[in-house]
Amino acid sequence: MTGELSQRTIAFLSAPEGTEQIELTQPWDAVVEAGGTPKLISTKTGEIQAFHHLDRADRFPIDAMAGDVSAEDFQGLVLPGGVANPDFLRTDPLAVRFVLDIVAAGIPIAAICHAPWLLIEAGVVNGRTLTSYPSLKTDLRNAGAHWVDDEVVIDDGLVTSRKPGDLPAFCAAFIKEFQQYD
Repeated sequence: MTGELSQRTIAFLSAPEGTEQIELTQPWDAVVEAGGTPKLISTKTGEIQAFHHLDRADRFPIDAMAGDVSAEDFQGLVLPGGVANPDFLRTDPLAVRFVLDIVAAGIPIAAICHAPWLLIEAGVVNGRTLTSYPSLKTDLRNAGAHWVDDEVVIDDGLVTSRKPGDLPAFCAAFIKEFQQYD
């Protein structure tokens, strides 16, 4: 994968607390391995607290706040899951605005697990085909999405996966999708 994302900066949007660590670190490492530059964006300064399911895991330094960056600064957006992460982000106007700006700019998005909750809040799933953690199926269908139970789904710049077990396929798919963005 080395060099596929050369000179591309990829945003990772995470709440101050509640991100599923493996859904942050494995995609982050995939971006680095592909030659890209990942940036951790949050709604507060300092660090985020990641989790292994319900247990506290590592802390990660935040590069910038959602309200201080522009969609044009990035060539891709990764939305890690964890139940608490997207639940918090979807209630934050700056996080929702950042996602809307990314969508308006035509920048590809990768979302895993519970992360599509933020996409529902942003109103950007209607008419799209995607997957997620199974418990979001009804929420996504109610928001107008076509939900499928597949390892990875790509729908015109939107890459989604269900769970940590899907991470290898998810990372390969979003790296390819982000590479195609001009």
